[in-house]
This record gives sequence, C-alpha cells and structure tokens, in this order.
Amino acid sequence: METSEILKKVRKIEIRTRGLSSNIFAGLYRSAFRGRGMTFSEVRAYQFGDDVRDIDWNVTARLNNPYVKVFEEERELTVMLLVDVSGSLNFGTTNQFKRDMAAEIASTLAFSAIQNNDKIGMVLFSDKIEKYILPKKGRKHILYLVRELLEFQPESQQTDIKVAVEFLRKVIKRRCTAFLMSDFHYRSESFEDVLKICAQKHDTVAIQLYDHREKELPKVGLMNVIDAETGDTMCIDTNSEGVHRRYVSGWMERQQALKQILTRSKVDYVSISTGDDYVKSLMKLFNMRAY
Repeated sequence: METSEILKKVRKIEIRTRGLSSNIFAGLYRSAFRGRGMTFSEVRAYQFGDDVRDIDWNVTARLNNPYVKVFEEERELTVMLLVDVSGSLNFGTTNQFKRDMAAEIASTLAFSAIQNNDKIGMVLFSDKIEKYILPKKGRKHILYLVRELLEFQPESQQTDIKVAVEFLRKVIKRRCTAFLMSDFHYRSESFEDVLKICAQKHDTVAIQLYDHREKELPKVGLMNVIDAETGDTMCIDTNSEGVHRRYVSGWMERQQALKQILTRSKVDYVSISTGDDYVKSLMKLFNMRAY
C-alpha cells in the first residue's frame, strides 16, 4: 500500500474512532477499567450508592458493619495493545480484513485511553515479537500506532500467543491493562499457564477477531484453499455435507477450547466478526465489566 493511501486510511480511522471514543466510550471505558492503576488509600463506612465490589469483607466482618475500600488513581496508567500480525489476519470476506478491524478497534481503545490520561503501548507479534512500541501519550503517538498496524510487514506468518504474553509479563513491571487481539489460530503449545500468571499481574482482556467463513464454508464446489500461516494448499469439495460437518465441528471445538482457556485464566473476552458492528461488541464488553 502506498504512503498516501496509508495516510488516508489512518485519517479515516482517526475520524471514526476518535468520535466513538469521545461520544460513546468515554464513560464506559473509565468504568470498565477503573480498577487498574488504582492504589489503596483507606476504608470508610458504606454509603448508599457505593459499588458493592468495593466492600472490604474482612473489615466488615470484624466491625459488624459494612465498610468499603477507597482508592486513589495513580498519576500514570498504562494500556498495552498486544496485536497479532500473522498471516491469518490478512483475511476477510465481508467489509474488511481482520487486520483492518484490529487497527480500528485498537484506535478506538487508544483514543478512549488518552481521554483518561493513560499511556498507550503496543506489541506486534507473530510466533515471535515483531515490534515493541513503548507506552506514550498523545494523538500523534496513537496515529503512529495505527499506521504501524496497517503497514507493518511481519517477518513470520505464524502465531504463538505464549510468546506475546510472556513478553508483556517481562517488559511491563507495573500493573497495566492489556488487550490481547488475535484470531487465536495458534499451533504451538498451550498458552494457558503463562496467561494465568499474566492475568494475575495485569488486567488482561482478549479480543478474538474472525471472519464468518472461518466457521461456515460457502457451497461453491471444488475449492483450492491455502493456509495463510504455513502456505500449505489443498483442494476441498465444498458441496460435500461431510466436509461441512467437519468444518463446523472443528470451528466449534476450537472455540470451546479457547473459551475454557480464557475462563480458567480469568480473562474477560469478546469475539468479533469482520461483518459485525464492533462498536456494539465493545460496548457489551465494557458494560459487562462496569456492572
């Protein structure tokens, strides 16, 4: 993609996502992620309207009256975007590729974060760390992140979630909010153990990006398909009912396995299709965490 086209695309994404962040997500973002970057200050007696999640049950039991924890915000909070740039993200059969959607969602999250005076950093990964961008503040920095998402060319086409999560755990020492964005087409050993450890240290959220053709094949007869991460090719008969059943069954099994990993790791997550309105999906995620 030429530089002028990239700049136009970045500007288009900025206009759309900056407006969303200002008008729709501003309050929801702060409510959904208010827990990170907060330091304990004191306890006080419970008052009508206080969030029950803030109740200090130990003090409440000891004094036989409800007390809540009071927190103070740290001056600088950090949001990390862990974005999969492997070959399988360059796929989409509806409005856009998964990689383009990742750029829009990342931009929306970033503009929401800077309105909360947070710093934004990014890790681009495949089956290795492709690029690490230090957390900073400001519009110029966000536009740089979006541009990298759109034009960065990875050295590898394969995926290893474990590599990205381990890197985050090692490089970011203080607690942060981490958004792990991927289609989760991984072939390596399970990343569950390292994800559990990471989620204990950082407020970790998973965003799965997929295309509806990844869970349902069109009936168009014989079709040559290519694995974007390995380059392997094969011919399949899309009119075969057996092929369709195995394809759908494979998708459902992978989804169930992913759901179990994220649930056991205590990681909130949302799955978003390239044909979906990601705004609704993000609002659902934010609302789930806010209440």
